[in-house]
Amino acid sequence: MIAQSSDKTTQTVSIAYAGSLVNLIENKLAPDFEKVTGYKYQGKAAGSTVLANAIRDKIIQPDVFISASTKAYERLEGAANGNEVKWSLVFASTSMVIGYSPISQFLNQFHTAAAGTIPWYQVLQQPGVRLGRTDPTLDPKGVYAILVMQLASLYYNQSDIKHTILGSDTNQTQIFPEVDLVADLKDGSLDAGFFYLNEVLDVDLPYISLPGEINLGSPSHSDFYQQADYQDAQGQTITGEPILYSLTIPTKVNNYAGAVEFVQYLLGDNGRQLLLEDGLSIIPLQFEGDLSAVPEQLLNSPKI
Repeated sequence: MIAQSSDKTTQTVSIAYAGSLVNLIENKLAPDFEKVTGYKYQGKAAGSTVLANAIRDKIIQPDVFISASTKAYERLEGAANGNEVKWSLVFASTSMVIGYSPISQFLNQFHTAAAGTIPWYQVLQQPGVRLGRTDPTLDPKGVYAILVMQLASLYYNQSDIKHTILGSDTNQTQIFPEVDLVADLKDGSLDAGFFYLNEVLDVDLPYISLPGEINLGSPSHSDFYQQADYQDAQGQTITGEPILYSLTIPTKVNNYAGAVEFVQYLLGDNGRQLLLEDGLSIIPLQFEGDLSAVPEQLLNSPKI
């Protein structure tokens, strides 16, 4: 921790966050945070796994890390990983949807599927459909896309759905950087892609809702989600579970006071309202890990 001037206007709070939150944080939360607190904001968006690796490898040193998967923290916990993270706080949830391009040549079929008239997976199986998803080795959403398709095969009792639509888990013709997918749909480079609900609502993209049994957004279907799994490059098995957004303040930061104030802002009235408007579901806050390492201002704050 580096000592800070008492003048907030000369200080910067750096936030590393899941790329699915780009528009929300850069265009809504950050400007309001600066206005309300006086701090300057600096952000870096990428896949949560990429960010965790960058923190572990000392490439970045954010004051706050916001992840779309609690699994990302495992790369930062324990002595072997430099004890970069000791706790996390789950604060919101979302679900998976199929977003589609408003100028796709398959637009009418996508609209029909969104209305529930034809099965969505039949549209994605059409020859020529350009489908996008993120790299499962770099981004939790890439893993969630694979889990969703496994669950779809089970839910619809059609074992070939996942393979027919995705091909291999690392099919390079479908894999794109997370921060590019929305733009690729808007300009028609892709016809459809796997997104979080809050992403498509945030930028007003049309989308197909998926049943609660497969969209990873319904805690009541947690048992069904657990039937799907993905083995990562390290040989660890990731089992299906509801999608949760969480945050932490790493053990080594440049602006500890600013980090605490950002979390208080995010989970206070202003931040919560913006999260809700962006399509995220606010859930009961849950601290995980070493509670003795959680800043007292957060653990006992009436604001959160």
